[in-house]
Amino acid sequence: MKSKAELIVLNHTKFGENSIVLHTLSSEYGRRGFLVKVSSKTAMALFLPLNILQAEVIENSKSDLWYARNFVSVTPLNGIRGNIHKNTMTLFMSEVLYRVVKDQTNEDGLADWLKGQIMTLDALQADFANFHLLFLLNLCAALGFDPDAIGLAPFVSSGQNLRSLEALLRLPFAESLLLPLTGVDRNAIAESILKYIEYHTESAVNVRSLAVLRELYG
Repeated sequence: MKSKAELIVLNHTKFGENSIVLHTLSSEYGRRGFLVKVSSKTAMALFLPLNILQAEVIENSKSDLWYARNFVSVTPLNGIRGNIHKNTMTLFMSEVLYRVVKDQTNEDGLADWLKGQIMTLDALQADFANFHLLFLLNLCAALGFDPDAIGLAPFVSSGQNLRSLEALLRLPFAESLLLPLTGVDRNAIAESILKYIEYHTESAVNVRSLAVLRELYG
């Protein structure tokens, strides 16, 4: 059966000589990988993390491995792709989702929520250094375990970072983006929230791209 779907790219892995498995999140299929034929002429930039694509999906009732083809970019994300800091954030965000959301699960509303997060990051002109922290906190809520200071406290390394987390949870979005934090603070807070997510999902979340964010934000 063939159908059209809007897919958000999380990652892709090589599969044989002329194919990749494209790991995606969508309203229609949740978290699912699709087999995609590629060649030297394929525009691989289409498959950058968190790109939003429309594709033709070919379902296979006899196999979990479905195909996707005829990709079209839904939105160019110029605000992200032209900024190394935002690009690195999308690496981090997509890796977290890739590791946290289980394959072939469909959390109601998660894909729509993620699309909103992507479009918000794309539109921000400045002061987005705290965005990935808000993304993590909002992801907790989207997955069904609303974070609060009491629940987060066992995973936080210092009282100052707990106070910063309380402020991020309490302040309106625009003000939370302006909360003054050092790169060291952001890294420690991100690690704390990831430990909180690990606890609730009962899985190890080893996010390698956090180290790249650490380098960018000092």
